[in-house]
Amino acid sequence: MEILRPSELKERFRDPWISPYTKVLTMVDGDLVEILEYHPCISGSEWMIYQYSRSSKLIERARRDGNRHTYLAHTGKAPIELRASLNAAGIEEVSVEGDEVRVVHAGLAGAGVGAAMCRGMAEGVKRIELYEVGGGSKPGRAAVITPRLEKVVLGIDDTDTPESGATWTLANNMGMEISRRGFEYIDHVTVQLYPHNPRKTQNCVSVALSFAVQPGKSNELVHLATGFLEENTLSDKTSLAVFRGIKVPKELKEYSMMAKKSFMEVEDAEEVAESLGIDLIEVTGAQGKIGALAAIGLYDDPEEAARVYY
Repeated sequence: MEILRPSELKERFRDPWISPYTKVLTMVDGDLVEILEYHPCISGSEWMIYQYSRSSKLIERARRDGNRHTYLAHTGKAPIELRASLNAAGIEEVSVEGDEVRVVHAGLAGAGVGAAMCRGMAEGVKRIELYEVGGGSKPGRAAVITPRLEKVVLGIDDTDTPESGATWTLANNMGMEISRRGFEYIDHVTVQLYPHNPRKTQNCVSVALSFAVQPGKSNELVHLATGFLEENTLSDKTSLAVFRGIKVPKELKEYSMMAKKSFMEVEDAEEVAESLGIDLIEVTGAQGKIGALAAIGLYDDPEEAARVYY
């Protein structure tokens, strides 16, 4: 085994068949680890998503969005019997050790190169443990070590008025502003709510913003978000919901689906949030709690989030 840092990998491996990942992030919630990988290869990387899903017993879900790969994995060990084309790449081990996450990747040929050198050069990687280099017909194996992060999802609703404003754009600008303060802004999902709501402004949507946050920094993130909304909202009904975690509770998903299909009251949102330990913050008013909480329940399902029910 050899331990190498990204700068050392870049110095040693300059081959044209190495295509470095740009960034790797790992968020932890109990025995769940969400791995985000960004790579310049866009649609071609669908092969990797398929192989990882097929080969890795530790992976619960894998998907690609543009050049971002998302793996939801459980901690543990599950060695892979690598077979060309059939089980060509995957994750063999996931562990959380103090403030670090250790993920062991294995792959044949080019997938083995990705396991070690390509991932090891990415921003966010502290070092790799290189077991086998890979390439050609050879297997490659490496442990990628990254800082332990946490996931915080913010739900936002009721920031506009019938005269002006747009919640989805204001929310995105908020995410961009917070990212300039040192936080990783990782996703924006617009959630379609009940279209016949008599209190709606127009399209009746709320927004969920996701962040990867250093442990102990979530309160600072919420403070920045609240301050931004206080300064920029046009509505006297703006609210913020705060979810610290990765996997959406079943009860919250059910609430969100009800908010898409029927008229809900503030008391409904408050009851669900209290039972699940989710913070609801009245920025300028309470009505926004309904949509803010509903946005969180669908933050990880953008297709369902966008769907409209008549």
